[in-house]
Amino acid sequence: MPAVTIRNLSDETHRALKARAAQHNRSTEAEIRAILEAAVQPEGRVRLGTALAEMSRNIGVTNADVEALEQHRATKPAEPHRFE
Repeated sequence: MPAVTIRNLSDETHRALKARAAQHNRSTEAEIRAILEAAVQPEGRVRLGTALAEMSRNIGVTNADVEALEQHRATKPAEPHRFE
């Protein structure tokens, strides 16, 4: 995993990071990671699973529908098609 070194960080900023980390019950390093991860995530990012779940709710798919599909799903792996 990559590592980053931050040089010339002011004492005031370092103290503020340590205080913020303590408020969130994590290490200063974990707090910096969380800040950086939040900063680089696109605004309004939609995750695929979230989008699919919302679409399913909008069209009325229920747990019963999913269970019915699961019951009839083939459990044997598909055989590759033969071109002979």
